[in-house]
Amino acid sequence: MKGRKNAFKAMALYSTILAQLTGSILIGIFAGRWLDGTWKTEPLFLIIGLLLGLTAGIFSMLKTVNHFNSED
Repeated sequence: MKGRKNAFKAMALYSTILAQLTGSILIGIFAGRWLDGTWKTEPLFLIIGLLLGLTAGIFSMLKTVNHFNSED
């Protein structure tokens, strides 16, 4: 029973990390594309949004991993 609980906990951790990373990257990309379309600066804000989304996703992932590890 303990092994099954750990497996579910690991799946929850991986799912949370995946959702946070993809969500923050997609938000950064779409916000950057919108700003590029508004101000006619084609790849500039797309790249900035991608990098900001990736950075936010990594920080969120680290916070989530620390939270899951502190419960053990």
